[in-house]
Amino acid sequence: MKFTLPELPYAKNALEPVISEKTIEFHHGKHHQAYITNLNNQIAGTKFENFSLETIIKEADGGIFNNAAQVWNHTFYFEQFSSQVGGAPTGVLAQAINEKFGSFDAFKTEFTGAGVSIFGSGWIWLVKNNEGKLEIVKESNAGNPLTKGLKPILTFDVWEHAYYLDYQNRRPDHLSALWNIIDWAKVNTRF
Repeated sequence: MKFTLPELPYAKNALEPVISEKTIEFHHGKHHQAYITNLNNQIAGTKFENFSLETIIKEADGGIFNNAAQVWNHTFYFEQFSSQVGGAPTGVLAQAINEKFGSFDAFKTEFTGAGVSIFGSGWIWLVKNNEGKLEIVKESNAGNPLTKGLKPILTFDVWEHAYYLDYQNRRPDHLSALWNIIDWAKVNTRF
């Protein structure tokens, strides 16, 4: 199976000022594309050649895992944004967040804080565990909660290429701003 770069569900400048068009061009158009190109090259002629991305993530290691996970992580990340949203989750996701964290504001504080605390590069995830409960999971580098049997709901990318052009070394500012472009209708469907 040959993987291709997914189209963004919005214009490259639609997330400004939270994420600039220039960052989208580099992050999606160059970094995301590089992971796809590398993965396609690495799986050619291997047992993974016709596997789904999720299967590769669960079964591979090394460079194949890293590139497959980064393809999946970035696709998941870019699909959760929209220029016409923000606000807060609704319905059963909002209820689950309130039950686990006490309030949406408390959840945002804990999630953002977890993302700030990751040393180096990685991802912060809101996941649903096997008991149907929410958890915040920190993953280094290309880490993906699928490898632990968890269901991803929301993620923030804390690799510097996700924010450096817009925020330089101000990761907390970047993570705080992302709440303004979350498409909660999309995220609710993941729960």
